[in-house]
Amino acid sequence: MKNWWIVVLGVIFGLLGAGIIYLASQPPRGNPIALLPPPTPIPFQVHISGAVINPGVHALPPGSRVQDAIEAAGGFTPQADSSGLNLAALLEDGTRVLVPSQIPTATPAPTREPNPQSPQNQNPTSIPAATSSTPLININTASQPELETLSGIGPATALKIIAFRQENGYFSSIEEIQKVSGIGPATFEKIKAFITVDEQP
Repeated sequence: MKNWWIVVLGVIFGLLGAGIIYLASQPPRGNPIALLPPPTPIPFQVHISGAVINPGVHALPPGSRVQDAIEAAGGFTPQADSSGLNLAALLEDGTRVLVPSQIPTATPAPTREPNPQSPQNQNPTSIPAATSSTPLININTASQPELETLSGIGPATALKIIAFRQENGYFSSIEEIQKVSGIGPATFEKIKAFITVDEQP
């Protein structure tokens, strides 16, 4: 009886071993399952301009923010004004980031009260009024140096005055000096308060 169980167990184990050998010798069925690596993220392009060290188009990975774009451009320049930028904003492909520059505040120039004694504040066409202490120049008897002290009268004009009175006699009025070549109404207005044809007391 005992030998019979041994024979039965031997047959069972023999069948199991034969089945395993058969299955192992069969070619695999279907396509093998391959484990693929995760896809590589494709970077996108962002245009960074304004007050950054390296402005231009930079490639950034998906999920980048404005702060990442600034760092890709080398950071802010000293003149950059980042107060209006949202550094945490997400970026998309083709986004442009403009970093503005600070606007310098103009410092007003100090003002000074005008100096009435300064030549720039004096009217060049104004004629100083004659005072009682200012001696009048007699155009009938004045020498060339005396005539040249008058405004607008140079050496040539002074000689013309002397030549005119030598040829035509003394001036009967100060207005007649305008008959001298080179002395017009403008020059006469400058000198009329300083000339005379009468002898001074």
